[in-house]
Amino acid sequence: MSVFAAGDERCDESPRVLVVDDDDEIRALITDYLAGMCYRTRCAASGREMWDRLDDSVDLVILDLMLPGEDGLSLCRALRHQGSLPVIMISARGACAERIIGLELGADDYLCKPFDPRELLARIRAVLRRQTPDREPPAQACDADCHYSERRFAGWRLDLQTRRLHAPDGRHFDLTRSDFMVLKTLSEAPNRIVNRNALSHQAFGREYYPDDRSIDVCISRLRHVLEDNARRPRFIRTVRNEGYLLELPAAVA
Repeated sequence: MSVFAAGDERCDESPRVLVVDDDDEIRALITDYLAGMCYRTRCAASGREMWDRLDDSVDLVILDLMLPGEDGLSLCRALRHQGSLPVIMISARGACAERIIGLELGADDYLCKPFDPRELLARIRAVLRRQTPDREPPAQACDADCHYSERRFAGWRLDLQTRRLHAPDGRHFDLTRSDFMVLKTLSEAPNRIVNRNALSHQAFGREYYPDDRSIDVCISRLRHVLEDNARRPRFIRTVRNEGYLLELPAAVA
C-alpha cells in the first residue's frame, strides 16, 4: 500500500509530491488541496523527516525556506547535488535576495507566502511539464548541425534527452530544467533576440514580471559554463530592454 495520500483510487498514477514545511496548518492546507486535485502527497516537518520520506517515487518537492535544523536553502543545495528532482521553494520571506539565492541553488521555482493554492498548483503543473523536454525541435529551428536528440553550436552539444551540455574539450555539465529550457530556446533562434517573457514562459511556465530576476539567474549560470569570461560573454549577449540572444558566427548559426 502506498504511503502517499490521494483523493481517490483514480489518482494511482498521479504525480507524487513531498511537502516539507514545519507549519502544521500550511502543511495540511497544501496536502489536502493537492490530494483533492488528485495528487499523491507525503509530508515532512523538517529536513530530517524529508530525508526519511524521500525516495525514487517522489516527483516533486515543495520546500519551505525556514525549517528547524537544516534550512531550506541547504536542503535545496543537497537535493540538487543528488540529482534533478524538481523543487519549488516557499517562504514568508519574499525579499528578492532570498528568491535569487534559492534559484541560484537550483530551485525550479519560488513562491512567497501567503499564496493562493491555485497558484501553487499552476506552478507545480508548469514545473512537471518541463520535466520531459520536447523530443522533436521545431522544423524552422533545425539546421545541418541539429538532429532529433541534440542541439549543436560552436562545438557545444546540448542533449535534449538528458539536459546534459557537452563542451568542445569533452567536459559535460548537467543543467537544471530552467537553465536547459533557456539555452534550448536561445539555440532555436541563434543570432535573434528572445525577450524575457518568452524565456520565462519556456523556463518557468509563467509571465515575466518587472522585478523577476529568475531569467537573469539562469543566464548567469549558463555564462559561467559557456564563457571563458562570464563578464565579457562571447555567446549569450544581453540586449538592453529587449532580452538575450545566442550570438554565433554565420558559419555555425
